[in-house]
Amino acid sequence: EPLADNKPRECPAMPKQDYVWIPGATFAFGADAHLPEEGPARDVTVAGFWMATHEVTNAEFAEFVKATGYRTLAEQDPPKLPGAPPEMLIPGSAVFTAPTDGNPNWWRWVVGAQWRHPAGPDTDIAGRARDPVVQIGYADALAYAKWKGKTLPSEEQWELAASTGGADRNVPVGKDGVPRANYYQGSFPVRDLGTDGFTSRAPVACFPADDHGVFDLIGNVWEWTTSTAGAESNVIKGGSFLCAANYCARYRPAARQFQERGLGTDHIGFRLIDTTRPPPAAPGPDKR
Repeated sequence: EPLADNKPRECPAMPKQDYVWIPGATFAFGADAHLPEEGPARDVTVAGFWMATHEVTNAEFAEFVKATGYRTLAEQDPPKLPGAPPEMLIPGSAVFTAPTDGNPNWWRWVVGAQWRHPAGPDTDIAGRARDPVVQIGYADALAYAKWKGKTLPSEEQWELAASTGGADRNVPVGKDGVPRANYYQGSFPVRDLGTDGFTSRAPVACFPADDHGVFDLIGNVWEWTTSTAGAESNVIKGGSFLCAANYCARYRPAARQFQERGLGTDHIGFRLIDTTRPPPAAPGPDKR
């Protein structure tokens, strides 16, 4: 049965495997039937690679910061843009706020918002070590990837993994009607009913893995890719807990969105891939 309103979902233990092999393939990249920026669909060939089974967590990013002293973009003075309001000249970031106070804008600059305080200084990540880290700009994700000796996926690599992993190309719901990902149930942006067990970010690997053994490619948080979209933006993939059928519906493998590289939000994270590790050994002949 779908979970009752706001009833927490019991998450299984973290996956034992950190990375799984995504076999190379020629596949249909993009889509014709949805948004114009997703098409035209065309065949693309991508070599195999190893993909992280889950998004980078708060705990993992904290290890990086402890080891390196790294400061994210949201912790630094923002660019002094002409005409920017005073608060946007102080370190902070973009936070989603349901428009219930007469302000129609659901994205707002919040002073003090950063990865340790995703929605501002009155929030923190205590007890949320397994949640995906957010408020991460593109350069922040690259810095972490370099420290780990890995990289971020391209849009094509990401979509190959999602498309061949069995993700439904239209909705993140099983045939039984139960959500298979963390997304927005209800009428966006007024109220998320939380029938998937969450009204915000979920701990990574809480929902079932796909056929490859990868978790949360669809929903939970958007994920950075290395694919550019103009001079200042990159493609993000996968949708998030804020994607609803009545507004975004970008919780599909072919869906894409463009994000300013220097701006994190509380619904964008990332995961790593490894293209240097050798592919798994081919199974030997049957010796029975």
